[in-house]
Amino acid sequence: MRAEIVKINPESPDLRMVSYVADQIKKGAVIGMPTDTFYGLAADPLNLRAVDLVYDVKTRSRHKPLSLLIESVEQAEYLARPLPDVFYDITRKYWPGPLTIIVKASSRLPLKVTANTGNVALRVPAARIPVEVIRAAGVPITATSANISGASECTTAEGVRDQLGKKIGLIVDGGTSPRDVASTIIDMSEGKCTILRRGAIPENELAEFLS
Repeated sequence: MRAEIVKINPESPDLRMVSYVADQIKKGAVIGMPTDTFYGLAADPLNLRAVDLVYDVKTRSRHKPLSLLIESVEQAEYLARPLPDVFYDITRKYWPGPLTIIVKASSRLPLKVTANTGNVALRVPAARIPVEVIRAAGVPITATSANISGASECTTAEGVRDQLGKKIGLIVDGGTSPRDVASTIIDMSEGKCTILRRGAIPENELAEFLS
């Protein structure tokens, strides 16, 4: 049976549809969803069965941690250990947006989400659909790209269904991705600030923050 696709306007999301999606996440489902980069797989990271399902759907190595989408810096403070000053400086400039930041995870996050690294990658997306879903669900959501590991990332709901439609039950269609480049990833888990993956934010723009 192929995944159901529900359309949600990315500029003015229907909150009834948002609630429907959030309820599925709270029940432990894994959902294909648009972000401000590629489509991602959204699940409740505090639900270990849902986390396992994300890894199974993607055929992703369990040695690779899952990144999370959050709605605010305050939520980051809940999910991470005390954050360095540079975290606040850089998020003030680039969040919401395509910048993923790796920090030390708090004990509130299951080790399975961090792949036993003790670190977590966080991002506030500049996209209304995932932010509204996070608010409605009351939890952050996983943000790993909605594709089989090693395959190309998806920029449309149909692309997600072609790759994963028999593995997940629901996909949110929020139109074509506004970007075709992944987020930039910065690691500040050890106090220093270094780029792990070049992406949507050019390295020269981040130079003042890098160690």
